Amino acid sequence: MTLLPHLAALQVVIPLLAAPICIMLRRPGLAWGFATLVSLTDFVISLGLLWQVQTDGPFSYAIGNWAAPWGIEYRVDALAAYMLVIISAMGAAVMLFARRSIEAEIEHARIYLFYTCYLLCLTGLLGMVITGDAFNLFVFLEISALSSYAMIALGRGRRALTAAYHYLILGTVGATFYVIGVGLVYSLTGTLNMADLSRLLPQAAGYRTLEVALAFITVGVALKLALFPLHKWLPDAYSYAPSVVSAFLASTATKVALYVLIRLFFTVFGASYLTEGIPVAEVLLVTAIAAMFSGSAVAIWQADLKRSLAYSSVAQIGYMVLGVALISAAGMAAGLLHLFNHALMKACLFLALGAVFYRLKSVNIRDMEGIARQMPLTMGAFVVGGLSLIGVPLTAGFISKWYLMLASFQDGRWWLAVLIVLSSLLAVVYVWRVVEAAYLRPRPHGAPAVREAPMSLLAPLWGLALANIWFGLDTSYSYGAAQWAAEALFRAGGLL
Repeated sequence: MTLLPHLAALQVVIPLLAAPICIMLRRPGLAWGFATLVSLTDFVISLGLLWQVQTDGPFSYAIGNWAAPWGIEYRVDALAAYMLVIISAMGAAVMLFARRSIEAEIEHARIYLFYTCYLLCLTGLLGMVITGDAFNLFVFLEISALSSYAMIALGRGRRALTAAYHYLILGTVGATFYVIGVGLVYSLTGTLNMADLSRLLPQAAGYRTLEVALAFITVGVALKLALFPLHKWLPDAYSYAPSVVSAFLASTATKVALYVLIRLFFTVFGASYLTEGIPVAEVLLVTAIAAMFSGSAVAIWQADLKRSLAYSSVAQIGYMVLGVALISAAGMAAGLLHLFNHALMKACLFLALGAVFYRLKSVNIRDMEGIARQMPLTMGAFVVGGLSLIGVPLTAGFISKWYLMLASFQDGRWWLAVLIVLSSLLAVVYVWRVVEAAYLRPRPHGAPAVREAPMSLLAPLWGLALANIWFGLDTSYSYGAAQWAAEALFRAGGLL
């Protein structure tokens, strides 16, 4: 019996079943090896699903052979396959880095719990992408959220507990808003299956209940996405979590939330309803622009570099949402491309800070003065990630911002391209602050000498740094996949 027809289920089932095994293993080394193996397996499965969609087109998998809408359906189309590859790839890259970093930042007796929570979080994120049921999406949302709270709380110090609690409160509010919106939709249609909803909701157009449901769902998912001004949980969560957790969440969690927003808007409600009903596209456009400038402006003034990168993520989320708000295939492709490129650059930056913390026990900019002479490879990778974050040519970040500007011109909004350039200049400031401190200032008097990070940290870190360069030179895979997913989404919605 071949496993190929069951890859969709295995994508979620394998990390779900692996999580309790990590508890039984208990030994940190064994738990890390097992979690890494599971992550790499999930990555291979996601590539298999991508190949299936490219070869045979979108397909469904009925859980337990219960046909939809009575049973839960997994649905893999171009957009879902694209996202599954990104999530599993980032999970695998972070796990390759994790062992020594986690041992330095989490109490020894709790390390196996981290790997358990990580696998549960991975399960939830993959499940949110692959499910074709609106309520099942909520279940996976809670699995990923609860495990995220726990991973953040594992950081050393009381601030990690406070950050996790803050995230828990706002995350619960967001989940509640989402499930209220889904409940209202169910009251109109009597189904939770997304395919059925997309067919039945046009018949309910004009009902105030549907408009209220859309508003609840938008606010709930925007909270999970950390879209300005609903981003207040993100800076503390990224700042006080272990470095590996910050890298994993920054490169996956907000990306999945954006996917959920796209899936619900374009597949369930339909893009035409967003422009003809409640002016959701205009609201998203305004909040995206506000995020682009406010996130970068606040990042400039942060002494803690993890906090600076956290506010930077708020700005980068704005670029992704900007592409979605254009309601065009070109804008969607650019937004999806930036989603992928931002995962690469932010994972690279956070892992570089993880390597710095491994040696310095600090990521404060004052403590990093002159460190480039002692950790040249680590800071070299940070510079590559920073250049990509700015959008310097020959890096991945430049490519996605370039396509965002092209999509803005195609939409007749040249002024958006100007705003993209201006907001990118703010990124120059906070990246330059780090370069200046690390390369141009001497080490503080009396500061202990430090060695370069170990190869087990440098290898995955430079893998991500080189990926930022590679995808800035060759866009055939990155933009090609993003364009394919965007056009398939619009074609399915009758917009092409």
